[in-house]
Amino acid sequence: MTTLTLAQANRFAALPLRNLAIEYPNSLAHFVHGPDDMQPPHRLHPIFWGSYDWHSCVHGWWLLTRCLRRHPDLAAAPQALALYARFFTAAAGAGEAAYLDAPGRGTWQRPYGWGWLLALSAELALWDHPQARQWRAALQPLEQRIVARFPAYMDKLTYPIRVGTHFNTAFGLLLALHYARITDEPTLTPAIAAYAERVFRADVDYPAHYEPNGDDFLSGGLVEALLIAELMPQTDFAAWWNRFLPNATTVFKPAIVADRSDAKGVHLDGLNLSRAWCLRGIADGLPGDQSGLLQSAAAHEAASLPFLESGEYGGEHWLATYAALSIEGLAA
Repeated sequence: MTTLTLAQANRFAALPLRNLAIEYPNSLAHFVHGPDDMQPPHRLHPIFWGSYDWHSCVHGWWLLTRCLRRHPDLAAAPQALALYARFFTAAAGAGEAAYLDAPGRGTWQRPYGWGWLLALSAELALWDHPQARQWRAALQPLEQRIVARFPAYMDKLTYPIRVGTHFNTAFGLLLALHYARITDEPTLTPAIAAYAERVFRADVDYPAHYEPNGDDFLSGGLVEALLIAELMPQTDFAAWWNRFLPNATTVFKPAIVADRSDAKGVHLDGLNLSRAWCLRGIADGLPGDQSGLLQSAAAHEAASLPFLESGEYGGEHWLATYAALSIEGLAA
């Protein structure tokens, strides 16, 4: 995969910068214990209260961090750095962790938001900005809780969740695996490898002709395959891939987005971009000429990359993250 250019980083970073400090509209996934829990988003989530919902705010920060790490001369760098100093404080981080600790919230943001929080922490760990370590430290109470809870989640998840939305198991595990490798965290990689072996290794004949559903932003089949590509030697993965999805290049065509003002329908732009990421990553994991997969990836990217700035908040608050994934994935 290629690396973000300065022009792309300037374009992509502009969207989270526009949204990270916008509190409303806000879609709260909030377990309420009583009337005292009826608080505005910024009180419930001292860091991640903008960008429409908690997980989109988290990966908006991931995107901004990635853009700044790649290009410290980003046009909006002064504005962005001021936001980190404002949001990433020890007190705010403790408040985020306390939210997760409250009774009834054990499943909150699992696994999508959990995975993105770990990916953000990994990105901060890679960033050589002099204050990046301090900003990451603000996240560590929440980060440590999520790391501790991921293996227990896998232990109880007898059946993986294969949907093309936030609950997809393989996608959350891809983010957690990336974090574990970047930070040398010792427990997650073996736990993820063992879980994938148990629930995905025997999969064959994925029914890709049923994709997409009308609000997918992930391909259930391709994110699973990308996870397996990350965990298996190339020869073993090639054999698995041929059993899992024969004739893959003839199956996936870019999704048609009928109405970008529809907050669910615009998920299909995210599907196109995340498929491009997966197809490129899968091609990297296979031997020989994979031009068919790469051509499909380019077609998916071209179908949605021009439409990030639609003027509709339903897409603008999150799609640029997936545009960055389509271009360079999670690679360090």
